[in-house]
Amino acid sequence: MHIVQILPELNQGGIERGTVELNRELVKRGHRSTVISAGGNQAAQIEKDGGEHISLDVCSKNPLTVPFRIHKLQTAISKLDADILHPRSRVPAWLCWFANKKLKLPFVTTVHGFNSVSKYSEIMTKGDAVICVSNPVKEYIQKNYGTPEDRITVIHRGIDPAEFDPAQTDPTWIESFRSEYGLNGKFIVTAVGRITELKDYETLIRAVADCSVNIPNIRGLIVGGVRHDKQAYYERLQSLVKELHAEKQIIFAGSHSRMAEIYALSDVLVSSSKQPESFGRTLIEAMAMNTPVIATRHGGALDIIEEGVNGFLFAPGRADQLTAAILKEKEIPPTGLRAYVLRRFTLEQMVEQTIGVYRNVV
Repeated sequence: MHIVQILPELNQGGIERGTVELNRELVKRGHRSTVISAGGNQAAQIEKDGGEHISLDVCSKNPLTVPFRIHKLQTAISKLDADILHPRSRVPAWLCWFANKKLKLPFVTTVHGFNSVSKYSEIMTKGDAVICVSNPVKEYIQKNYGTPEDRITVIHRGIDPAEFDPAQTDPTWIESFRSEYGLNGKFIVTAVGRITELKDYETLIRAVADCSVNIPNIRGLIVGGVRHDKQAYYERLQSLVKELHAEKQIIFAGSHSRMAEIYALSDVLVSSSKQPESFGRTLIEAMAMNTPVIATRHGGALDIIEEGVNGFLFAPGRADQLTAAILKEKEIPPTGLRAYVLRRFTLEQMVEQTIGVYRNVV
């Protein structure tokens, strides 16, 4: 088969990462893979992995240029002898929808999140097959758009077991990181993600400060960068830390690329997002490293965590519940986390299920 994935850009992000991974795995399995985007720092990786990248403006929301861009996209696709069109975001999906009216190729969409309910978002439910990244996302589009059950397939995101393998971490890097941030001999509660209000780091900070009464050596490690437009929020978090006298407990470590090592040195990973996450990739990455997890009780985390078995859930914004969950995880940490992930959330499973959807619509 020849699969054409279309997305706005190829920079950083979950959709971008999934596109790059799928391109690589399709080529490995003998399929032809093309990605159409406006470009970005991962565009070269597409061709390095054996696919083809075509640069087109499928990103702009300017309505005045839509007819021209539809024509350009239709012309490009018509030369590819494609079997499947797979847009992964709303603007590319609309452009692809109109470009495909003459081409009449099988049309597969992936709903990656809880987009606002609107005609604009509805395009992501118009595929001949609709992939949802979690059951909560599936329930969301069925409730709001009435998408037929027989057109929906839930395919969870998957991790590469070799990339997140406790046996393959770099102990020298871990030791250096621990020394840099004073983490030797500490109980480390980690949160991963950019510094934004949606991550609700306030709740994490309050819980870590509360836990310090029972766990004097606790450290809250926040791993994520601060964009210029979030600087004021970052300063508010720092003020909260001072207000709670938690300067010793809370560490802002900035962005890091060695995520397997970060998970490996952590005692617990927390996802405290205010709004439901569509899936929760950091949760399965941490669990693959045998690191216990705690998350807010909504969104994709509900597909991952069996409460009290392989992790804990808490109500959004409830620092008291998060505190209780951290204390429980320290007392009796769950086991068998990596085996659980390898049974349910691998890259190979994700790719094979996606190819199955392609074959069905072809």
